Amino acid sequence: MWQAILSLVMITQTIRISIPYILASIGGTFSERGGVINIGLEGIILNGAFCAVLATWYTGNAWAGVLAAVIGGILTALIHAVVSIRYKADQIISGVAINLFAVGITKFILKLVFHSSSNSERVAGLPFWKIPLISRIPIIDAIFSNPLILLTLIIVVISHIMIFRTPFGLRLRSCGEHPQAADTLGVKVDHMRYAGVLISGALAGLGGAWLSLDQHQFTDGMSGGRGFIALAAMIFGKWTPLGATGASLLFGFAEALQIQLQSAGVKIPTQFIQMIPYLLTIVVLTSAIGRAVPPAADGKPYEK
Repeated sequence: MWQAILSLVMITQTIRISIPYILASIGGTFSERGGVINIGLEGIILNGAFCAVLATWYTGNAWAGVLAAVIGGILTALIHAVVSIRYKADQIISGVAINLFAVGITKFILKLVFHSSSNSERVAGLPFWKIPLISRIPIIDAIFSNPLILLTLIIVVISHIMIFRTPFGLRLRSCGEHPQAADTLGVKVDHMRYAGVLISGALAGLGGAWLSLDQHQFTDGMSGGRGFIALAAMIFGKWTPLGATGASLLFGFAEALQIQLQSAGVKIPTQFIQMIPYLLTIVVLTSAIGRAVPPAADGKPYEK
């Protein structure tokens, strides 16, 4: 019986832990399919998490926090978009700058508003939905009772359709593969790249909202490398929403396994257990090299 319960806990934990990975990795997919590398996902998640808590704290409404997180993510991504697309700066350097900026600005406002440099006050989380028939099935109830988990599932499906089944997706992919040809056909390359980066900001910001509202507070540096792991999931998933989702679930499982091993008191040094998700990231990236081919114009500023 305990093994069945443990499996149920593992599945539930894996889903919950994977949400920010899924959202950020799909966001990265939109950005890189358009030809812009977004290393700044880490900073966008952090800013989104802080905006969610700040708005929830002032309004008392967690949905206002979600909206603020999306707006905060878009605004942060806009900085990266302007620097990378308008001024054609190095996209890696711009992304790193976004990450450093997010660490500094969140800590500054955290101290200013909550008079603490480590964590905010506790805020309300999103209300849970209880559907009579579904609530009897634990795993399905864990998915459908939380609105952000359900929204994430919808986003996965819509993102796949958008990228591979719509004119918008075709134009976006053409800008990431051969922007000169796309421009010749009348596609506004810069506009499409802006769209890809801003969508990535909205999704990563939403991932940040999940992170902070699930914990009911903001903690300094709470993104904890999730943006970088999301990038690894995107690469391992071969720049597709479904592939990125599958890879994100793999990383979520590794983190859930780490938690279970720690709580079970396994006689392995804690530091080695905590390394599991990051070691898996290295292994995944190493195995993906040579087999995962990025868009041809990814990371290359478009010169008309």
